[in-house]
Amino acid sequence: MSLLGMLDGGPGAVCSASGCAASAAHAIHWRNPRIHGEDRVKTWAACDDHRESLAAWLRSRAFPVAVTPFGETVERVA
Repeated sequence: MSLLGMLDGGPGAVCSASGCAASAAHAIHWRNPRIHGEDRVKTWAACDDHRESLAAWLRSRAFPVAVTPFGETVERVA
């Protein structure tokens, strides 16, 4: 599966948590502000069980985070 297929919610989109094979239900959009501008957005897939833990891990490093339903994109993460 390609990254673009995953972002479109295509079949095979799975959670980004280590060892998890559950289907992605959420997209966690983030960036590292020390090295990327606001227009650079990285995206992790998350199942219902890992949505909060993945987002919390990123926030604990002071990374801006936005969570959306899987398949939705964002232009910026402030």
